[in-house]
Amino acid sequence: MPKRVAIGVVTSDKTAKTRRVEISRLVKHPVYGKYLRRKTVCYVHDENDESHSGDTVEIVECRPMSKMKCWELVRVVEKGRLIDVAAMRAAAKAEETED
Repeated sequence: MPKRVAIGVVTSDKTAKTRRVEISRLVKHPVYGKYLRRKTVCYVHDENDESHSGDTVEIVECRPMSKMKCWELVRVVEKGRLIDVAAMRAAAKAEETED
């Protein structure tokens, strides 16, 4: 049986070698016909800590590695565009003090 492959967005990278990935999808309501946004949460094994919060990643199903973790990271499709404002301000302040 082939392994399932999915693409999702990393929402948490706080734990070591584990990422929380959300896969968004649209589901049609059976009675009203309205499309509803739903998400599937997968816990992914990231051996080399390649991905970070906000990245779009490709994952593949694997053997269970823990109670909730049964996916592996294949590759980072696109890096996140989140900007760390605090780091930018600290760098600007450090640059001012040097001058």
